[in-house]
Amino acid sequence: MPRFGVQATRLILMIVICGVFITPLLWMVSTSLKPLDQTMQMPPRWLPYEWQATIDGQLVAVDLKDSEAVVKAGGPIKVEVAEGPSKGEQHTLDASLLHRKIAPQWSNYKEAVHEMREFPRYLRNSLILCTLTVIGTVLSCSIVAYGFSRVEWKGRNTLFLVVLATMMIPFPVTMVPLYGLFRELGFIGSLKPLWVPSFFGTAFNIFLLRQFFMTIPRDLSEAARIDGCSEFMIFIKIILPLAKPAVTVVALFQFLYAWNDFLGPLIYLTDQKDFTLALGLQFFQSQQGGTQWHYLMAASALVLLPVLLLFFFTQRTFIEGVSMSGLKA
Repeated sequence: MPRFGVQATRLILMIVICGVFITPLLWMVSTSLKPLDQTMQMPPRWLPYEWQATIDGQLVAVDLKDSEAVVKAGGPIKVEVAEGPSKGEQHTLDASLLHRKIAPQWSNYKEAVHEMREFPRYLRNSLILCTLTVIGTVLSCSIVAYGFSRVEWKGRNTLFLVVLATMMIPFPVTMVPLYGLFRELGFIGSLKPLWVPSFFGTAFNIFLLRQFFMTIPRDLSEAARIDGCSEFMIFIKIILPLAKPAVTVVALFQFLYAWNDFLGPLIYLTDQKDFTLALGLQFFQSQQGGTQWHYLMAASALVLLPVLLLFFFTQRTFIEGVSMSGLKA
């Protein structure tokens, strides 16, 4: 196959894959801008719209009292004025006088926050949790990774393999013992079970930082030792500044995990005032008699927005950290 054909095939494949991943996001945003009756419409429409008609010489938005099938069939149709001084008045018009207009309902976002009365509290809890877990993960994992990569001691590689082996233990296996431990410590019903463990390190982040630390020339550490620096000062003054991309990646990974975590808050939190955004969305859905999909998708979009902005502003550092970690085993 000619080189141009290979490149074209790759491009098409990338577009298809990107389309598969971005379609749910676009559908969420589309649904968040629709009125409730359009969220479950069949066949579905991507763009929110409203019906308009000229009544008494004025173009106004109207609600259909008949089904859209009647509009397609033509003939007279009953409508109700949806805005203005004549709101609520009913008229019978010819279907040909009606037309659709794209009309996103941005007010859905305001109404979603209003309907989720505790949204500011959920947001505060999520930010507190993310901040504490990021601090704990960066501190603990960087110190442990430094010990595994820059300090020589007996059994180092064996213990590192044991740490990596913990990645194969699924959370459901440790869920009950952890719950029992946190109950004995009096942590149940608070945010502590969600952020305290982060100060004890995680295997994946330790591995990521260790691999990056090993790419830093040892001559820098030796020169610092000759100048009288301790291991701790070498770690603080030399290694951490050079490992900024990898540390940023670890912080981002942990922030995303804590921000999106649903199972942890579901298990350990008992009071609504302590709910995070992920758990708050589920609670909002369950307390409605019927799911208000336009509000739920608007709230979900608001929850997703900080993550998108964070990645957008840190993508260069993020990609650099991921690409450079693991260059040296």
